[in-house]
Amino acid sequence: HPIYGEEHTVIGAVGDGRPVNRDQFILMDGVDRVVPISRPFKLASREFSLQDSAFPLNGISIDPGHVVIIAGPCSVESRTQILEAAHAVKEAGAHALRGGAFKPRTSPYSFQGMGEEGLELLAEAREQTGLPIVTEVMTPEQIPLVAKYADMLQIGARNMQNYSLLKAVGQCECSVLIKRGLSSTVEELLMAAEYVLSKGNRRVVLCERGIRTFETSTRNTTDINAIPVLKAQTHLPVVLDPSHGTGHWEYVTAIARAGIAAGADGLIIEVHPDPDNAVSDGGQSLKPERFAEMVKQVAGIAGILGKQLAPQVS
Repeated sequence: HPIYGEEHTVIGAVGDGRPVNRDQFILMDGVDRVVPISRPFKLASREFSLQDSAFPLNGISIDPGHVVIIAGPCSVESRTQILEAAHAVKEAGAHALRGGAFKPRTSPYSFQGMGEEGLELLAEAREQTGLPIVTEVMTPEQIPLVAKYADMLQIGARNMQNYSLLKAVGQCECSVLIKRGLSSTVEELLMAAEYVLSKGNRRVVLCERGIRTFETSTRNTTDINAIPVLKAQTHLPVVLDPSHGTGHWEYVTAIARAGIAAGADGLIIEVHPDPDNAVSDGGQSLKPERFAEMVKQVAGIAGILGKQLAPQVS
């Protein structure tokens, strides 16, 4: 598993756990040193790559010097809704559009998404705004269909340990965003990323979206600690989802500010033109004007840290 840097190349030699004689490698021509990686997540480890991962996403750059904001509704509900949301978040400063066409829901009677029709509407929104599309894939069988329309495949919290799905997206050319599971540890999140990386896909983003605790005043408990912990342990980009982290739109902006202050590389925010009538997660969705104000505040905090919002697609 090679990583080509400006000054040196790192070769990750991943085996099956049996002892290896390191001398056989250090004696090879061109080898400067051999560093054993003690962590169970090898390719995701900061020991494997001291440089932060960076990669393009259909016109934008995901890199350590910029903050990327992904925004849009929880679900694609109609052509009017998704196009209005896409233009609104683009105008406010978003870099990519989120929206669910396939939705894993707790109740089998809840809205499950529009399927391929929803994907087609997302593609139309991208054509009109230029925004890359981030949308969820739920099964290995869905990957060819979703990848035909999407720029980044989202692995939802309920599927973080769906290993067949992780292996399959690892063989896909799309970028991948992995959300932390509802009751998963940081190490389990990194091991999920390792499944994708081990299959050859290096364009992986990690997402902290809150975990399940005893607290009931918010939908989940946003683990702000996870952001600096992840930044210390992995070279992969880390984004925060304060919408699912709180479950209440009133708290989203405050937690978004906290996430950027803690070192997050980006945010994924639910934005809906009419939250009161949303078919899913309306209570945690920002109206476009509130989202625009949040973007301004986040940009100010990023500037204090020596970062800036990523350039938008034209």
